[in-house]
Amino acid sequence: MKTRFLDGPLAMTTRFLMLNPEEPREDRLRQATAVLEAGEILSLPTETFYGLSVDAFDVEACGKVNDIKGKPRGSPMLLLLSGAEQIGMVACNLPASFASMAEMFWPGPLSLVVPAGPDVPAGVTGGLGTVGVRVPGLALPRMLAAALGRPITGVSANRMGRPPCRTAAEVAQVFPAGVAMILDGGPSTGGAPSTVLDLAGPYPRILREGAIPISALRPFLSDLRKN
Repeated sequence: MKTRFLDGPLAMTTRFLMLNPEEPREDRLRQATAVLEAGEILSLPTETFYGLSVDAFDVEACGKVNDIKGKPRGSPMLLLLSGAEQIGMVACNLPASFASMAEMFWPGPLSLVVPAGPDVPAGVTGGLGTVGVRVPGLALPRMLAAALGRPITGVSANRMGRPPCRTAAEVAQVFPAGVAMILDGGPSTGGAPSTVLDLAGPYPRILREGAIPISALRPFLSDLRKN
């Protein structure tokens, strides 16, 4: 594990922890979970790029993520779940199509927008009354959400308007302050982002076509539309 010391008013120690993102060691998973429990920002690899994660129910931590990304506090944030069993923590009044979409495409690169539950902070929903959720294909974020006992944020590790980071070194360069720990799982694969499917409205809508094409979703959603 490497430690780097930073200068300036936001100075803090950024810890680097190397691990296998598909089979992380239990002791390293515990260290990463402790960062989330402390209300600090954790950077970790996902199926595509590196992301920034905090406890989804920690309002101040969510605000810090938007601060370092250069986004307004209260901007909507995607949440990563350990599995479909965590959906009840963050959503309510799920449409009938949710179960089939989750069963068919999770874990995987499909983000679903659903009605937010009453306990989800406004800083996560952006005041829209909806929340984006996904069960990622990579094991590491699922295991962290399970260890924490709550969903974690899954926003991309980049400054607003800039490309997302693909390596731990890039994360450290882009965020010289503000990230408490970077989990170095090697270079991420890059490629297409997750497909974003809105199930919260009167009909299902594709908000962003990504790794899962519309053609793969249409057999399950006859009234699917593209925004």
